[in-house]
Amino acid sequence: MNIVLIGYRASGKTAVGKRLSALLTLPFYDTDEMIRQRTGKSIRQIVTEGGWPAFRTAEKAVIEGLSSVGRAVIALGGGAVTEKENVEVLKGKGLFIWLQTGEADILERMEGDGASMEQRPSLRGEGMAGEVREMLVERIPVYRTYADLIVDTTGRSVEQVAVEIVNAIKARNIEISA
Repeated sequence: MNIVLIGYRASGKTAVGKRLSALLTLPFYDTDEMIRQRTGKSIRQIVTEGGWPAFRTAEKAVIEGLSSVGRAVIALGGGAVTEKENVEVLKGKGLFIWLQTGEADILERMEGDGASMEQRPSLRGEGMAGEVREMLVERIPVYRTYADLIVDTTGRSVEQVAVEIVNAIKARNIEISA
């Protein structure tokens, strides 16, 4: 079974995913990074050239490619679960874990990451605080719908979050490790 990390931008999916990968000795796949490698372009470049539909098409292709993977940690882009087909190809053999993060922490993380704005173009073309607030209102119900487990990352270290996930997996007797 795969561990599939979902959540809004800057919720810690990549950092926690890498740590889980190490703790569980599983391969790690980050769909945003896979898109950059496959296209040779940043997310911002893809969106600038073809709009968000072009990015979602590239994302869907990457996720479809991951549908045959088993026993891995997969970090999905923040909006990947808004496309039902993405969920359907991974849900059957994936434990979906929502890394829930407060709005203030998201904004602080995005501002603190120098590459963040380069890699994370505006979703709506407005101020970041307003955008985050609006997008969370839209996406929280989607994340909640698909989450098998919810882990709050607000004010917590990557290590704390990763250990909580490992402990939850053990407590549920879910076979993940290779």
